[in-house]
Amino acid sequence: MKHNRGGILIAVLLLVIAVAVAGIVYYVLRITQTGPATATGGVEPTEPSSSAAPTDAPETDAPTETEAPTETTSPEELAAQEILDGMTLDEKLCQLFVVTPDALTGLSPATAAGDATRGALERTPVGGLVYFAQNIVSAEQVTQMLQTAQSYSKIPLLLGVDEEGGRVSRLSGVGLTDVLDPMATYGAAGDTAAVEAMGKKLGGQVKGAGFNVDFAPVADIVTNPNNTEIGDRSFSSDPAVASDMVAAMTRGLQEGGVLACLKHFPGHGSTEADSHLGTSVTNRTLDELREAELLPFRAGIEAGAGMIMVSHMSAPAVTGDNTPCDLSPAVVTDLLRTELGYDGVVITDAHNMGAITANYTPGEAALLAIEAGCDLILMPDDLDAALQALRDAAADGTLTEARINESVLRILTLKAKAGLLG
Repeated sequence: MKHNRGGILIAVLLLVIAVAVAGIVYYVLRITQTGPATATGGVEPTEPSSSAAPTDAPETDAPTETEAPTETTSPEELAAQEILDGMTLDEKLCQLFVVTPDALTGLSPATAAGDATRGALERTPVGGLVYFAQNIVSAEQVTQMLQTAQSYSKIPLLLGVDEEGGRVSRLSGVGLTDVLDPMATYGAAGDTAAVEAMGKKLGGQVKGAGFNVDFAPVADIVTNPNNTEIGDRSFSSDPAVASDMVAAMTRGLQEGGVLACLKHFPGHGSTEADSHLGTSVTNRTLDELREAELLPFRAGIEAGAGMIMVSHMSAPAVTGDNTPCDLSPAVVTDLLRTELGYDGVVITDAHNMGAITANYTPGEAALLAIEAGCDLILMPDDLDAALQALRDAAADGTLTEARINESVLRILTLKAKAGLLG
């Protein structure tokens, strides 16, 4: 019996040792797989080993907390991309221009769209057309002309007009829009609801005539009492008042059915010379612009403005020289796109104005504008020369197709948002 009792004790002792060893092994394995225990008794998770065996858990596309959300592409951009993918390089380059019907056809004044317009659009499928008083004879005539021109274009056209109200009105003279007081009058009244309602009505009238772009509102504030180019076209010299009015007018126009275009970035109200005639310079510093001139543009961007027009004035305190703003990367890319965060369509002011023609050839100005970050070149002094300069730059690699695609995609996306692509 003593011998058997000793054997039993030895067996129990061995069992206890085995259990202890198993516990130690289990603990070591837990430490290796999950990391050390925390002070609160929990276990800090560790990154799974790249060599870990796959599990049977189903795969999922749902993002985890550490994954960045996937950026979605809008239906409008998808529609634009589909058209872009089927375009030739030359078609893309033509999309970068908005010209008068006179410049497109070689006929002046162009008051109807016929075979000359059809042939011109087949040869040079520009992105858009802009119409002036000489093109507008009557309500019925302008509407028919626009509808016919649009029917001839493979890719729908942006059809624009300067209908600001006050002294810049192309359509009120033929009864297509109401006769409006200068914008300064509405700014002084301070009624943003009334301005938005006015903009909605005006937008509806402009759309009813056949246009889809109104080159308005003026977002400049007059900080120089000797300024003549802007004057009462500005809502106010008070940045806060101008900002409220610009936002209201932008919303109204676009609720009425046309794209609004803020102008003339970064603010033309501090100059004295008229950029239609030659070089116009502002001495405002970047900080001064941020505190005043840029505020209405910020408000218009927040209101969803479809386009922004960049002026020809020079801002040496911003650019370091007398380069016109619409040809300057410091203004278009650094200030407008990067600092203000605007990724919509940027159009130049008219390139047949003295501030451009006195210092640049049509080709030089067109290429510099695209390189600066603009998408659309408005009214080059010579469309053929400007277009050929872009062709040459694309051929020698100065202008990459990726850069061209960037602007054309913005233009087509804007057209999709305006309901022009179907």
